[in-house]
Amino acid sequence: MFKKILIANRGEIACRVIRTARAMGIKTVAVYSDADARAPHVELADEKVRLGPPPASESYLLADAILRAAKESGAEAVHPGYGFLSERESFARLLADNDIAFIGPPPDAIAAMGDKIESKKLAQAAGVSVVPGFIGEITGTDHAVEIAGGIGYPVMMKASAGGGGKGMRLAWSEADVREGFEATKREGLASFGDDRVFIEKFVESPRHIEIQLLGDQHGNLVYLGERECSVQRRHQKVVEEAPSPFVTPEMRKAMGEQAVELAKAVGYYSAGTVEFIAGADRSFYFLEMNTRLQVEHPVTEYVTGLDLVEQMIRVANGERLAFSQADVKLSGWAIENRVYAEDPYRGFLPSTGRLVRYRPPATSENVRVDDGVVEGSEISMFYDPMIAKLITYGETREQAIDTQIAALDRFEIDGIGHNVDFLSALMQHPRFREGALTTGFIAEEYPDGFEGAPVPQALTAKLSAIAGIVACAEAARDASIDGRLNGRIDPSCEWIVSMDDAQHHVAIEDETVLVDGAALVVDAPYIPGQRLIEAEIDGEPLSVRLTHMRAGFRLTTRGHAHSLRVLPPHIAALTHYMIEKVPPDLSRFLLCPMPGLLTTLNVKAGDKVEAGQALAVVEAMKMENILRAEKAGIVAKIDAQPGDSLAVDAIILEFE
Repeated sequence: MFKKILIANRGEIACRVIRTARAMGIKTVAVYSDADARAPHVELADEKVRLGPPPASESYLLADAILRAAKESGAEAVHPGYGFLSERESFARLLADNDIAFIGPPPDAIAAMGDKIESKKLAQAAGVSVVPGFIGEITGTDHAVEIAGGIGYPVMMKASAGGGGKGMRLAWSEADVREGFEATKREGLASFGDDRVFIEKFVESPRHIEIQLLGDQHGNLVYLGERECSVQRRHQKVVEEAPSPFVTPEMRKAMGEQAVELAKAVGYYSAGTVEFIAGADRSFYFLEMNTRLQVEHPVTEYVTGLDLVEQMIRVANGERLAFSQADVKLSGWAIENRVYAEDPYRGFLPSTGRLVRYRPPATSENVRVDDGVVEGSEISMFYDPMIAKLITYGETREQAIDTQIAALDRFEIDGIGHNVDFLSALMQHPRFREGALTTGFIAEEYPDGFEGAPVPQALTAKLSAIAGIVACAEAARDASIDGRLNGRIDPSCEWIVSMDDAQHHVAIEDETVLVDGAALVVDAPYIPGQRLIEAEIDGEPLSVRLTHMRAGFRLTTRGHAHSLRVLPPHIAALTHYMIEKVPPDLSRFLLCPMPGLLTTLNVKAGDKVEAGQALAVVEAMKMENILRAEKAGIVAKIDAQPGDSLAVDAIILEFE
C-alpha cells in the first residue's frame, strides 16, 4: 500500500480524502494557494506545499507545480478530488511519466470521456442510448441557429469540456440561441480552456439520474446503484439522493449494465459516474461520463456501506475489487444537500466574505457533514461557493428527509448569505416529498424567487412562545444586573409578540406558555447570549436560530426567517403612534446584485432602454450574469466601467 499520497485539491474534498487516507495509515500532503494558507485541509494533512497566488490558474491548475510538490514530498500517488485537474488526461499522463500513481482512471479513458462530443460517439458505438442532437463542430451563431432549428426546440447548448453546471444554456427559440451561444462559448473557455459547443435535444420533464461505477485494473467492473440528481438550479445540482424514488429494479439493471458496457469500451477503472437523462416514460439517454469522484458520492456510500475513496486508493495500488456485482446491495435511503454561499432571498446571488460564525449540526450515525471550512474561514471569489455538504440517512426516504430538516435547523452560519432556508423549504415541499421530481423543479415551484417556506399556524404559536421565553429570560437578567430583583428571578411574565402583521398575547408561567389563551407545554432552555435554542413544544422537538433585533428577535427555523417584535403590553399599546419609516426608492439605479467583475456594459449615457433589455454583464464565480432593465427609461449617468470589481449594491448606472 502507498505510504504517502498528495491531494491535488482543496476544501471539503481534500479533507474528505485526507480522513480516509489517515484511517488507512497513509500519510498525506496538502497543496494550497495563498488564499488557503490557513485552510482546514492544510492543517489536517501531515505535510503542506504552497502552489502560488489565489487564482486557480496560478495554483491548483498548475500541473507542473503539483508534480514538483509530489516529488519534493516523496508522495507515491496523487488523488485529484473533483474539479481542477481531476479530469485532465494530460495531468494523469504527466504523473504516469514520472512514476507517480494517479488515483483515478487511466489517461485514455479520461480522454475518451472528457470530450462530450467524442464520448457520445463512443456511447453510440457501445450500444448506449443517447439524446438526439448535433455532436460535430459548430462554426458560429448562424450555424448554431440552423442546427437548433433542425433538432427542434427546446435545445440545450453545452460546452464540450463543461461540467458542474457551467457552460450550459437552455434555448426555447432562435432568439435564445443567438443570445446564448457566444456566452456558452465564453464560459467554456473561461472555465475549461475549451470554447467548443455542442447542441442536443432537451428532454422535457426530465429527471437526472446517474450510475456510480467502480472498477479495478484487472477487468472487474460493477455498478453501485443510482443517484437521483434532478433538483438543480442553473444546471447545478442542489439535492442528491440514493436510491432514486423513480427508478425500478428493472430500470436500475438496464442503466447499470449500459454504464458498465461503456466503461469497458474505454478500459475504465477506479470510481466513475455515467449520467443519464430520463423521461417520464422511464426511457433514458446518456449525457456524459464523469471520470472522477462525484460531489454527491456520500449518498452512495451510505446505502452501499462502501468508502469510495478507500476503494479508489486500493484500485490505484493495483488491488482487485473484494466483491462482485452480486454482492452489491442497497440498504436504506440517503439524501445530500449542498450548502452554498448564495442568497436565495436575493435571487441566489453568490455571497463572498468571512464566516463570522460557523457551527454545523452535530454528526451522528445518520447525520454526516463534509466541509472544508471553520469559523473565521473566508469564502473566496476565486473558488466554488460550496460551504458544506449535509448528508442524512434513514431506513426510508421519509426518515432521511425529516432528519435533513432537523439538521438544517441546527446549522449556524453568519457573515455571508447562504441557502440553508431554501434547502429546508425543498425538504418540506409536498412535491419533493412525493418524489415527483424533474430538473425544472426549482424553476417551476419558485418562479418568482424564494421568500421562505410556508408557515403553518401551529409554528407561529410556537415561535411566539419561544420569543416570549427569550424576552422573559433577558428581562430577568437585566433586572438582576441593576439590582431590581435582589437575586430573585420572577418565573412569570407577559408580552405582546408581533409577527407577520399579527399580534399575539404571550403569558408565561413556569413551563406553561399561553399564546392567545391556548396552553403550550414548552421546554426551551435559554441562557442570554445563546444563538441556538433546542426546544421541545408539546412533545415535539424544534431547533430555532436566534439573532437580536431592535425591540425583538429574528427566529429562523423550518426554512423561514421570522422577524418578531416583543414588547410589554403597556408599551405595545403605544406602537400605533410610531411613524413608519419608508425605505428609499432605488428604482432609478442599476445596482450590482453580487460581488463580481463588470465585464460588459451595453449602454451609454443618453440611451433609451426598454424593459428586459440587457444592460450589463457581471461575472461571479466564473458565471456570467446578465443584468436587464426592469422598465423602460433613459440612461442618465454611467457610474462603473468594464473591468471594475464591484461590491454588492454598487451603482452601475442611473436612469433619469
